Amino acid sequence: MKLLKRQTIKPTGGYSAFVHLLLVGILPLLLFALVRLEFVGFAFLVVLLSKWRMFALRPRHWAASIRINAVDILAGLSVVAFMSLAANIQSVQVFWTIAYMLWLLYLKPRTGHLWVGVQALVVQTASLVALFLLESEASDVLLVLSVTTVTYLCARHFLASYDESMSRATAYSWAFFAASLTWLTSRWLLFYGPVAQPALILTVVAYSLAAIYYMQHTGKLKKSVTSQFVGLAVTIILFILIFSDWNGEII
Repeated sequence: MKLLKRQTIKPTGGYSAFVHLLLVGILPLLLFALVRLEFVGFAFLVVLLSKWRMFALRPRHWAASIRINAVDILAGLSVVAFMSLAANIQSVQVFWTIAYMLWLLYLKPRTGHLWVGVQALVVQTASLVALFLLESEASDVLLVLSVTTVTYLCARHFLASYDESMSRATAYSWAFFAASLTWLTSRWLLFYGPVAQPALILTVVAYSLAAIYYMQHTGKLKKSVTSQFVGLAVTIILFILIFSDWNGEII
């Protein structure tokens, strides 16, 4: 039985809509100011506190509420991570501030199979890139657990807009694949600029599988299209593996 549905209640016009947009727009600016002042820990805390309404429900609904809001939380945490990693490069921090505003005002409120899929894929990509940048020196166990959590939550978000009876099992399978790949590559963790190799491979595979899944459920999938997506994904992954510097140097 479904106890919660993914719903967004917001003003549609007039003064209330203006206040709503103002409050939403303040959050990215507040995060920018905190990072500039080197209060990065407070910036992470503000992202979490901004979702206090998750706990306005009865405790038995908290787990489902956290899962529903997880992608939005990951988006905010990733933005703070990217801004903090940019150190004193103000132009990069401004870029991520604007990107977060676009997420809150444009992408996050969208509904429908396509937009929900885009939300899940964008946040998974950003979260994985941020994770490997922050935890490249962390223990393998912590890295694997972090990747497992992110991929599972993003997969559940992607499948939430479909009437998928196996959504939980599918999300677990994707998270297990991501965890296995992370564990295998953590010994030879390579970076292409700021992007770690496992994050890049997972992104290629995720976009290919998501496209095939979406086209199947919209009745647009053909064998030739499936072959193209699979072939492209395999080609990109082989290119990444063959031309990587396995001495562990950053490319």
